[in-house]
Amino acid sequence: MVVDLSKSRRILSEQLPPSLRGWFVVVWPLLALMSIFYGIGVRLNGLAFRFGFKKTTRLGVPVISIGNLTTGGTGKTPCTELVANHLRQLGLRVAILSRGYGSKNGQPNDEAQVLEENLPDVPHLQGADRVLTGHIAIDELDSEVILLDDGMQHRALVRDLEIVLIDATEPFGGDWLLPAGLLREPKTELRRADAILVTRTDLVDSTNLEQLASQLTRLCPNAVIAHSVHESQAWLDGYLPGEPLELSDRPEGPVAAFCGIGNPDGFRASLERMGLKVQGFKSFPDHHCYTAADVSALEAWAESFPEGTWIATTQKDLVKLRVGELGSRKLLALRIGVKLTHGRDRFLALIDRKGLGGGDPIGLEPVPAPSTLLGPEVALNTQNLDAEIRDRNHPQINPKSLSAV
Repeated sequence: MVVDLSKSRRILSEQLPPSLRGWFVVVWPLLALMSIFYGIGVRLNGLAFRFGFKKTTRLGVPVISIGNLTTGGTGKTPCTELVANHLRQLGLRVAILSRGYGSKNGQPNDEAQVLEENLPDVPHLQGADRVLTGHIAIDELDSEVILLDDGMQHRALVRDLEIVLIDATEPFGGDWLLPAGLLREPKTELRRADAILVTRTDLVDSTNLEQLASQLTRLCPNAVIAHSVHESQAWLDGYLPGEPLELSDRPEGPVAAFCGIGNPDGFRASLERMGLKVQGFKSFPDHHCYTAADVSALEAWAESFPEGTWIATTQKDLVKLRVGELGSRKLLALRIGVKLTHGRDRFLALIDRKGLGGGDPIGLEPVPAPSTLLGPEVALNTQNLDAEIRDRNHPQINPKSLSAV
């Protein structure tokens, strides 16, 4: 296989501050060497789990992992929200477990705060030991399904369903493992996936999707594959928490935007697809913790634009700022969700069966040939599933978001 080194260098250099990009070409060979040793460590770790040298734990309820193969934003948080909402509609009590990356002093991180706002009846437990938080979710909250947010690399907890997200705009992070590329594991580890959700498919052309289809079919021939797009849902005002605004309720006039997420280009693309002309754009590292100095700098930046300009950010950033203005400029956050397109029925049927503790998904045939990413939809026989759901009687709960350290 021929690896495009220039692509990997470009991807990484774009994540550096402009002042450091000139040095990147000098240090990249060292990063490539480190990547080789990192890959050896990842493979040895995988073998240790595969052959039982490292302990794994199975909880007493179905566990669904939602993760990815690369660093950066593929849409795990909105996908977790979608799956949790779907399981709640089945009448199941759901809990979300996450590592809590970027949290400070035991407080929930930005992603947990977003999920708490959007899923008020789904508890979110954060902590490095997800076996422990899983037992807490079951024993103290009577949870019936566990969602592992960013769970692909957390192999100590046995999962019943492995969902892996692939960003169509940058599926394999330059084809190099960290730190020379963005891959957290070799692409061959996709063989562990039960389902692949290809995100942001509206941002690439059909030729690239066909090429990605061929790769995925070789890497994970038995996985259910679905498409999704990031869908703008509402505007959020920091002064009016819990009261989303219609997309049409945005201010008139030009807009400038900022964010601290894994894929800032994706956020900008969302704004531009809404017909907004972005006058200025500022990005921070993912999970950035805004300081008073940051806020002062953002206020000065916002005031540098012409009168009448308003400021847009993401929900993930707003939960850390909790303001409705920057200086004299109105600040709104865009709430974004995942909308399933191709393969929706197959994908949800798999979640239904695993969430209900069943076996193979209802009515699923082997994945079709890779002439298209998904092939024809499969007719689903849901009569038995509907009967099973009707027979269940699950009381509603209103738990608080928890943090276990």
